[in-house]
Amino acid sequence: MIGALVPTGTLRAQNAATTQETITPLITKDLAGSASEQVLMYTVDFPPGFSSPIHRHNAQVSVYVLDGSVVMQVRGQKEVTLRPGQDFYEDPADIHTVSRNASKTKPAKFLVFMINKKGAPLVIPAK
Repeated sequence: MIGALVPTGTLRAQNAATTQETITPLITKDLAGSASEQVLMYTVDFPPGFSSPIHRHNAQVSVYVLDGSVVMQVRGQKEVTLRPGQDFYEDPADIHTVSRNASKTKPAKFLVFMINKKGAPLVIPAK
């Protein structure tokens, strides 16, 4: 995921191979009991062979795979391949080093649930 996520419509982001991921926002709500945080939920479609650049979210992020399989890794942890029904969590301090479709021939889709500070960037490029 590259750039800022807007909570309406469908967004597309490009990587170096010119394939695109599709981000479809589902809901954005203020977090109950916190004037400074919000909850977001969106789906991400990875086309075959897609891989996003290294990034971080500075948020609590939970991923739930809906279709296909994705490979995820945060710095300092083992790389994991997730299939439908499996999940992945990112801490606000995590650097997301691997985020890719495990297949070069089939698409993948996952649901993202995120808690972040209102107005803060949702995706931050990292090294």
